[in-house]
Amino acid sequence: MNKNEKSTELEINEFLSRNAEWVFTENSLQANFEFSDFDDAMHIVAKVAVKANELNHHPFWSNEYNKLSFNLCTHETGNTVTILDIKLAEAICEIIQKEAGE
Repeated sequence: MNKNEKSTELEINEFLSRNAEWVFTENSLQANFEFSDFDDAMHIVAKVAVKANELNHHPFWSNEYNKLSFNLCTHETGNTVTILDIKLAEAICEIIQKEAGE
């Protein structure tokens, strides 16, 4: 499967069913997370940055103090959700879950 292949509606819905914090809107996967403070949020940003580089797929994200927002879509496919977007969203969930457990 081509990493820039558009995700099917089924693939997107399966991801969403497992990850309630994410929504599909405006042709992208979007999620907002809140952490205890700025340092915790920046710790997550650093971990996500490493994973994004590994995947060579860099998200649009923003932060405001202890809040992070992600908006994932692939520009090369006309701003649609691809397999890479789902992989990165899954990685973000894993990172946040792991760090929350520590």
